[in-house]
Amino acid sequence: MKLHNKEVIIDLLTHKEHLRDNDQALIANIWWRELVTQGKDKSTAFDFLKVFSEGKLSNPESIRRSRQKIQEESPALRGDSYYARHKEEKRFRQEELNS
Repeated sequence: MKLHNKEVIIDLLTHKEHLRDNDQALIANIWWRELVTQGKDKSTAFDFLKVFSEGKLSNPESIRRSRQKIQEESPALRGDSYYARHKEEKRFRQEELNS
């Protein structure tokens, strides 16, 4: 269950001021709530999220940006969603031209 929404983030930033300057700790808190909601082992989840929030793991946003750049430069590494998105964009542009 994904809890990533504005209300959750506002609640965390309001009640845990240290999260205001630490995106990884904020993400870890959101993921903690999600993992607990899913009934995952709290000890294992806590250990993982502690390491993550301390910045000892790769930043997910950096991974995403790197993946995006690599796929931009190497078309063979692009996924199916890239082609579907561009096909839809082309269709949309064609419809706009015909309107």
